[in-house]
Amino acid sequence: MKRVTLYSTSQPPQPAAAPEPQKQAAPAARAAPAVIPSPATTTTATVAAAKPAAPLRRVLRCFERPLLALGGALAAFLIAFAWSAREHPQPPLTQEDIDRAVERSLQTVQLPSPATKVYETVRPAVVRVQGLSNDAVSGDEVEVGVGTGVVVVDKGVILTNLHVVAGAEKVKVTFFDGLEADAEVTGTKPEQDLAVLQAKTIPDDLVAATLRSTSDLAVGDDVVAVGFPFGIGPSASAGVVSGLGREFRSPEGKRLLTNLIQFDAAANPGSSGGPLVTRDGAVVGIVTAILNPTDQRFFVGIGFAVPIESAASAAGVPPF
Repeated sequence: MKRVTLYSTSQPPQPAAAPEPQKQAAPAARAAPAVIPSPATTTTATVAAAKPAAPLRRVLRCFERPLLALGGALAAFLIAFAWSAREHPQPPLTQEDIDRAVERSLQTVQLPSPATKVYETVRPAVVRVQGLSNDAVSGDEVEVGVGTGVVVVDKGVILTNLHVVAGAEKVKVTFFDGLEADAEVTGTKPEQDLAVLQAKTIPDDLVAATLRSTSDLAVGDDVVAVGFPFGIGPSASAGVVSGLGREFRSPEGKRLLTNLIQFDAAANPGSSGGPLVTRDGAVVGIVTAILNPTDQRFFVGIGFAVPIESAASAAGVPPF
């Protein structure tokens, strides 16, 4: 039987010439290498390519029961948790819970006192003021007055009491950073015992105090007096406003001061000219006098301050 050639690159044979026996095998020999893959060959290759997945299936088949058990346990846990949260919800916070938490915090953390915060706020603007003169006998420079001042303009404008620098030939101020500088008296307001100083040298980072109107000041408001009592300081003493619109006559009877703020924060000689400061760190007055019915010059519970409106106007910078 004649063999059918599946594929050949040769030309079809010519019918006129019968092929020689040696030449008939040539087309078959050339066609042998190019055999079209049979369906059986394709199926075998596909199965061989899929064989690597067989071990994974075997592993999954081995652990099928434990995995199903684990999934069931997880689902049961989630259902139980949701049910518990629904049946036993977390109670809301009450005011008592918040109060107890705050109380525990206050017992473990020590907060600075209001007076400390006020002092730290105003301290950079407080200066020590000295009135100096030359001794007539020795010619040495001696101190004739000591008090306090407060910077109201950051260019070195300072408010103090007139009696601190009265009769002094020279005025010296010491700033918060220890810088000492000469100062000159540029203005006075005798009816309120006020003097305005201009420092000739100032610190690079000098800041002025914050001034606040006394229009809403009330009896019982907390205040802090900052100054150099007896030249010691800076010192702070805390108290309250104990009266408004008071009058005070100097022990010598030479001057009557009016519309004063009365306070009970401790003040002594040397505190004069210092700031009277509210809890928010703002200056509402200039400490100017203490009331003592005896001949002793020390504090017995009543001090007076000039309202800052009058004091600032003496410096030419009314703040309100």
